[in-house]
Amino acid sequence: MSSPVCPESRLDRKRAHEAARLAKRLRHQVGQAIADYQMIEEGDRVMVCLSGGKDSYTLLDILLSLQAKAPVRFELIAVNLDQKQPGFPEHVLPDYLGARGVPFHVIEQDTYSTVVRVVPEGRTMCSLCSRLRRGALYRWAAENGITRIALGHHRDDILATFFLNLFHGANLKAMPPKLLSDDGRHVVIRPLAYCRESDIAAYAQERAFPIIPCNLCGSQENLQRKAIGRMLADWDAQHPGRCESIFRALGNVAPSQLADRKLFDFAALGARTGAARADVHGWLAGEPETDAGA
Repeated sequence: MSSPVCPESRLDRKRAHEAARLAKRLRHQVGQAIADYQMIEEGDRVMVCLSGGKDSYTLLDILLSLQAKAPVRFELIAVNLDQKQPGFPEHVLPDYLGARGVPFHVIEQDTYSTVVRVVPEGRTMCSLCSRLRRGALYRWAAENGITRIALGHHRDDILATFFLNLFHGANLKAMPPKLLSDDGRHVVIRPLAYCRESDIAAYAQERAFPIIPCNLCGSQENLQRKAIGRMLADWDAQHPGRCESIFRALGNVAPSQLADRKLFDFAALGARTGAARADVHGWLAGEPETDAGA
């Protein structure tokens, strides 16, 4: 006669099963994004920008798990920017990376003092902080033969950026999964582009990453990005699948169905050969009114 299985054992097995499914889903999504956008090639030196948050930890962890079975050989180098925030636990990342045997480098640059000096109290610090951080990371990448810079932005970051630009910038753009830096020197990749933030949060908790909170900008509750995040979370709860549909739409653009004259030649559409065209000044001025007594 078999002994009964205790409820705790069943619960442990269920949790282990769910954790394994989550890890498999994230690995698949990252692998799919890398393949779709050709993010990593043979011989690449990939710099993983590690902030100490759940997203960058998950990015590094998933890339490490894929590295062993990837169809191409590539290097991973974890890089952290120590911005000299008061109370920043400097030992956490070196201890974690050393224990995992991951090559890493810490850039020390006091961007914190610059940001708090330049940005008025109560204003959003993220923009300036991001520019200073990007400059420091790009310089290190150029000096150390890095061929890919991997960032931890996920699907929800991309959607939030899209709506921020739509609502506040009057343009249709988001974060591309892969881009060339403005100076043309760096290829930036976002392997988590297909991953949901909720899945990343659950994975980070399951893996018990030593999270380092960002107290510089994370405490500013008036950020527009947070408002967009709440909107997306409400949509996910009330209309399952809506956010996924919007994300798919970012990769399914029909320029002729929008209104951007730089993307589609509306002027030439249906134009007759040899027909004269009125210039814009003529249309804006209009025709003079005819004198009724003439």
